[in-house]
Formats: sequence, C-alpha cells, structure tokens
Amino acid sequence: MRYLILGPGAVGGAIGGRLFQQGHDVVLIARGEHLSALIANGLELRDPVATAVLPVPAVGSVTDAAPEPSDVVILATKTQHSEAALADLAAACPAPPEPQFAVVCAQNGVENERLALRRLANVYGMRVMVAGTHLEPGVVEIATAPVWGVLDVGRYPRGTDATAETIAADLGAAGFDALATPTVMASKYLKLIANVANALEAACGTREGDPLAAELTKRARAEAHAVCDAAGISVADEGGEQDRRRARGLLRPVGGVQRTGGSSWQSLERGTGNIEADWLNGEIVLLGRLHGVPTPVNERLQHVANRMAATASPPDPFPPRSSLPRFCKVARGHDGSSALQCETRAGRRRAGAS
Repeated sequence: MRYLILGPGAVGGAIGGRLFQQGHDVVLIARGEHLSALIANGLELRDPVATAVLPVPAVGSVTDAAPEPSDVVILATKTQHSEAALADLAAACPAPPEPQFAVVCAQNGVENERLALRRLANVYGMRVMVAGTHLEPGVVEIATAPVWGVLDVGRYPRGTDATAETIAADLGAAGFDALATPTVMASKYLKLIANVANALEAACGTREGDPLAAELTKRARAEAHAVCDAAGISVADEGGEQDRRRARGLLRPVGGVQRTGGSSWQSLERGTGNIEADWLNGEIVLLGRLHGVPTPVNERLQHVANRMAATASPPDPFPPRSSLPRFCKVARGHDGSSALQCETRAGRRRAGAS
C-alpha cells in the first residue's frame, strides 16, 4: 500500500513523515516553495525530542504521483482547497466500474467527505487531533510526544472495512493513537465543535485564563451543540475522549519554542489570503439557518476571520488585554441573560467609535 499525501503541511507532513520513518512507500504532493524545499532538502520533521530530515519523494501534482487503485490518498489540504484537489484526483481516477484508490479526508470540518463522495467512490473520514505546525517551507513540527496525535478513520458516511483497519494499524505503528471506527463522522462533529474557537485564537491568541475569551468560546460551542441537536446529528461523547487526549500528552516546546497557534492562526501567520472559517464557524451558521437556530457568535467569528484573511491581517491583532473587551463584548440584559457582541476595528471606525 502506497500513501500519497496531498497537502503535506502541519497534518499531512506529520502523517507522511512518520509513515515514511516506518518504511512505508510515501509520496508527498506539494506546491510552491514547500515543494522546492522538499525536493532540495527533504522533509524536516521536528518534535519535542528530536529532529529528522527525511528524504521523502515529493512531486508537484496528482498526475506526477500517478495514483494506482491500491494507493491511499491522504487529503490534508484546508477545505477551501478541496475542490481543486478533488478535481485533480477525479481526473486521475479510473472510470467505474474499475477499482479506485481510497481517499482519506484528514481535515477539519465535515464538508470534505461530502465533496469527495460526489466524485470518488472510496471515501474515508479521518478525525484529526495533531498539534502540528507548518510555517517554513520544508519544515513540519509536532508539539506532543511520545504520542504524535489521535487519528481515527472510517468509511464515509459510515462503516469500516479492511482498508480502514490497515490504515489505522499503520498509523498506530507510526506512533499515533489510531482507531478504525464505523462512526468517524460523529467524532468529526465533536472536533468541529472544538474548532469553532479557531477564529478567536486567530484574532486574539490563545487567551488562556481570560474569562471573556472563555465565555465567548463557551457560547460559540453551545451554539454548535444546539444546531447539531436541531439537525439530529450524532456527536461523539466528549467524556470518552479525555483518556486519549491525556495519553497524547500536553503540548511541549519544539526547539525550545512553544507552539503558538492552530490551523487558522497559522493561515494568517503565513499570509495565505484565505482561512477555513467558512467550514468551521460557517458550518454552524449554515446548520443554524437551515434549522432555525440563532448563531450570532459563530456568525461574527466567521466574519472576523474572513475579514482578517482578506486584508492580510496578521494573527493576534488584538494582543493587549484591553482590546479583547472591545473586540468581543458581553451585554447583560435586564433579565440577567447575556449576549456576546463582536466587532472589528474597521467596524468601530465606521461606527465612529474611539
């Protein structure tokens, strides 16, 4: 079984690098400066314990990788890039009823699998919990040890099979906590609910210990739970995940530097011009509009994140503690209820605020 890693960044690079270290046949499909660095120097994979430079083969397109029916494609791009990636995969896939390669959506959000199944027959979901960072061409960091992350895989929309079992076994041998599960999408919805805080982290940093940031996160996630309930969507039990998270370990410095931010934060830091908020907060907003559930916190966070990406704003533009109350205000009603109001600097200027 050969693994093609389409999008070898923070997640894809970690998966591909660890599989390569275990002797698996791996090809990285990258682009731009990242591709050039991979070809010239190999993949530099850093973790809290060691750094390895791995001569993983790298190519610039799906066509160059020449996928075979026995291959497994790990799709690890951000969702905003999935359409283009899937179009390339579909063009390289044999016409039915010929056997087709497997495509594993190792991505945040819950839309990628649906997009893939429109074009390809063998689609798998993967719930990803990997503290990866990709800010430099050719370099990927993993900020936990000795377990590199949690990766659960199953067929989409449900079920499992021998391919899922083999993928999970290979990832387990490579140092991940990996399971084949018939209900992978329930786990991905649980991860989606956690990820609605990504936009807040991108705008204000981690804000650990800040009560206002904690309340905003709590309310964004409460909206997410509410829309899933209204839509009848099954969400995995969060309590059952605690032991696995503890086993993965706490974040640790890599090269003496603590991990600064997650996937949305990194998109702003790298200045990509796009961000995945439409498929995180936007997924909650969509479900809310479909099922008549208000989602004002997620709507505002989605708007703020997209605005920051479009204007090339760096992450953490509101670093002083005094800025956060202006960015996200808690308004108390006469009945004691509270509503969160968020605003951008541009919005305050338009309103004539100081």
